[in-house]
Amino acid sequence: MSLLILVVDDEPDVELLFKQQFRHDLRAGRFVMEFAQSASSALERISDAADVTLILILSDVNMPGMSGLELLPKARSMRPDVPVILITAYGDQDTKRRAIECGAETLLTKPIDFIALRAEIDTQVGRAA
Repeated sequence: MSLLILVVDDEPDVELLFKQQFRHDLRAGRFVMEFAQSASSALERISDAADVTLILILSDVNMPGMSGLELLPKARSMRPDVPVILITAYGDQDTKRRAIECGAETLLTKPIDFIALRAEIDTQVGRAA
């Protein structure tokens, strides 16, 4: 069984950062990470995720086109079983409130606390096992 974490961010360096932070897990095959540079690409991947077990969606809030806050209810309606964590450089209370109201598991601020994120990923991997 292949466990998938989908990371949605329009910044190309995010992919490198995540692959670096989780390189041991990725090499060990504990889970796979795929990267979408837009919310519309992410929605396509979510709908095509029949070949893997999607366990977590991580999405930036501020992206051109559809924002992470706009992606959130669409992703949740397609896959209500999959938690969504939003990531933002602007962790103000209004954004956090809107994210939680729209169904986000939590809102992380940049720079990302990878220790907290790893704990959340470990939880999701454990639930899928």
